[in-house]
Amino acid sequence: MAEETKDGIVDEELEEEFSEDTQKGRFMTFQIGKEYYGISISYVNEIIVMQPITTIPEVKDYIKGLINLRGKIVPVIDVRMRFDMEPTEYNDRTCIIVLSVDSMTIGLIVEQIAEVSTIMEEDISLPPSLGKKDRERNKFVYGLARTEGTVKLLIDPQKLIQDEELETFERRYEKEEQ
Repeated sequence: MAEETKDGIVDEELEEEFSEDTQKGRFMTFQIGKEYYGISISYVNEIIVMQPITTIPEVKDYIKGLINLRGKIVPVIDVRMRFDMEPTEYNDRTCIIVLSVDSMTIGLIVEQIAEVSTIMEEDISLPPSLGKKDRERNKFVYGLARTEGTVKLLIDPQKLIQDEELETFERRYEKEEQ
């Protein structure tokens, strides 16, 4: 149980609990094609404009390369291509969502940010199992949320970035920075 010290400072456990509660049910939503997707805001560090990307030879197409984010090397993936969709040109609305997932920092290139939405657990249902192409995309989706007349596909960031190549880059550049 968190207690206040005699200085009037609240225990750190209480602060962590409070910050988790304020993020519970909050999702950063973004658009890819005509679909809207959401990712729990607890994973989101920041949203940045497109940066110069250093390409890496002989990696999967959706791994666009590396960016230098204030001295930290961050691998970047194109979410559209990760979902096996046709690539599209980047424009002034294209941005990078920087995430922290299991102590790994990664950037997701998305077509545009929609909004931060509050989605209650009772408004989330399991995605249906359809054809092979839908199963391929749904392997990253853990739920469907009905909000304001639209359906948003909720992404599991751990499954989205699960890739040996990405993890290798992260470990290599993390060691170099130390």
